Amino acid sequence: MHKKALLFITLVALVVVMAGAALVVRNQFYGSAVHEESDLYVSSRCDYAALRDTLARHIGHRWAFDRYAARLELGRSFKPGRYLLRPGMNVIEVARMLKLGEQTPVRITFNNVRTPAQLAGKLGRQFDADSASFAQVLTSDSLARTLGFDSVTLFSMFIPNTYEFYWTASPQEFVTRMKREYDRFWAAGRDEKRDRSGLSRLEVMTLASIVYEETRKVDEMPRIAGVYINRLRRGIPLQADPTVKYAMQDFGLRRILYKHLKYPSPYNTYVNKGLPPSPICMPSIDAIDAVLGYERHDYLFFCARPTFDGYHNFARTLREHNANARAYSAELNRRRIK
Repeated sequence: MHKKALLFITLVALVVVMAGAALVVRNQFYGSAVHEESDLYVSSRCDYAALRDTLARHIGHRWAFDRYAARLELGRSFKPGRYLLRPGMNVIEVARMLKLGEQTPVRITFNNVRTPAQLAGKLGRQFDADSASFAQVLTSDSLARTLGFDSVTLFSMFIPNTYEFYWTASPQEFVTRMKREYDRFWAAGRDEKRDRSGLSRLEVMTLASIVYEETRKVDEMPRIAGVYINRLRRGIPLQADPTVKYAMQDFGLRRILYKHLKYPSPYNTYVNKGLPPSPICMPSIDAIDAVLGYERHDYLFFCARPTFDGYHNFARTLREHNANARAYSAELNRRRIK
């Protein structure tokens, strides 16, 4: 073969090889590096080496990622957060997302909480900050006072629901946001209903917490709320069994005995008239609305049905109530519940 022809073929082959190599390199940077959707959590306590190790389980083309990350100086500028890795993303998009802190919000849910410590525990499992950090803020008197509460009553501010937050939100940012949600909650016509009861927001939340602990039957909540409203207006102690459990911090107590009723605590409504100083749990929205829309009647007592169906028998007189209580107590004895 002629030398010129051979040289030409060699050059063509070289061009083809180089073009192929360029295509491979380009694909490393611009081709799909993420093949399935996943969440990437980057803690504020995470260093870049840990971030790279975590990313290695989620993306391909890691050589190209390292090259582009070095160009962005990502090692000293990545932002913590929760990131959504979507199928089809390339390494450039992933690196820029971490550089700019383009987080995806998380959905934070809390309910069925009795104490600030329990709330801190739930939040510590759903945010980057730990439960100890949340506990410190949830009991901070100085922060509470800037929001119109104190360290005891701040717990009444939290409305159980599901909210969107950035995973890296600080405990103080969480509490401040919850104050806005609290004001929005009451502004939705609830303050007008509250005037009917004559109770403050704190008192509504506290009474709702007792109602919530008494029953999970939403259709019965307004009637139970009406009983307590009647007792408050007549100056009769509420004598609510759940307040005894809260006072003793014994939430597994299945049967309230006479010896328990004398437990010394401002939360024990057998030894103190009126409402406790603050809620005994985080009441559901249904319980709050039940207090605001309490049923008008003349019942002063109620007792769990001996059928154990979750509902109660109501009474106007102590005599009627005692009969209901004896029937329930007899069933407790028959079932050997102590």
